[in-house]
Amino acid sequence: MSSVLLSIVVPVYREEKNIPEFLRRIRPVLAGVSEAYEIIFSLDPSPDRTEDVILEARATDERIKLLKFSRRFGQPMATLAGMQYSTGEAVIVMDVDMQDPPELVADMVAQWRAGYDVVLPQRRQRTGEPWLKKLVSAVGYKVINKIADVQIPPNTGDFRLMSRRVVVELVKLKESHGFLRGMVAVVGFKQVIIPFDRPPRHTGETNYNRFFGSLRIGFNGIFCFSTYALQLSTIMGFIIATGSFLLMGIYLFYKLMGWPIAWGNPTLVILIAFLGGIQLISVGILGEYIGRIYEEVRARPKFIVERAAGFDRSA
Repeated sequence: MSSVLLSIVVPVYREEKNIPEFLRRIRPVLAGVSEAYEIIFSLDPSPDRTEDVILEARATDERIKLLKFSRRFGQPMATLAGMQYSTGEAVIVMDVDMQDPPELVADMVAQWRAGYDVVLPQRRQRTGEPWLKKLVSAVGYKVINKIADVQIPPNTGDFRLMSRRVVVELVKLKESHGFLRGMVAVVGFKQVIIPFDRPPRHTGETNYNRFFGSLRIGFNGIFCFSTYALQLSTIMGFIIATGSFLLMGIYLFYKLMGWPIAWGNPTLVILIAFLGGIQLISVGILGEYIGRIYEEVRARPKFIVERAAGFDRSA
């Protein structure tokens, strides 16, 4: 069994101002849980002093560790890398901007000790987020849970605790999209939810596009965990074909009755535009699936580590 009880995995990019406050708040909480912990910062190469700030903190506390990648691989891959390098009996993934409250860690560990393998903080309120992002998120969760092969609790992000056996199974998965909340749902095990109110960022601007980022996550949930979109494309094809036969019957009826057909060019333009739109949507859906198949078949490394500070190389 690992000598480390708890691993905190923190993906970071341009977060030099948030790291000191994060460490100031998380350390007392971790000390109350156990002295056997590690804090792993998974760093996409940043143009600011994020790396220097982490190394300065590590100089006074060897439980702080750094993974720096050869290029920017993105938050999902940085998170998976930190999980793969972690050694704790339980692993917590959280952001450094204090929107994932460090004080909640003690409650999460308590639930894990009570026998739960996955502890999911669920947001009751999302302070500081625009209404559009909240709307996209709410609709996205409803759609995903309606059509996906797995159920993902709404208003939960990557902030979560996972037992070692959950992490072991997650690392085995070959998916390259890094949709953690969906992958955890695939793995399963005993889960519990802890409600909390999400505060605003401590300082700085988010590196995450509030609108398109949410759409990207939603698309991963739809296309990586369900084939419903392909079925929907087929259903739309049958509906349009049926409508075409009905329209043909109406034209034929008018012709047989000798009634004038006054619909003309506007009708043709509308029908052509409608059919063209449906075809483009269908091609786009196919493209989403084919693109993800292409990503998986290429089997490129999910991440490349340039520097690993604080890790046992033999391990």
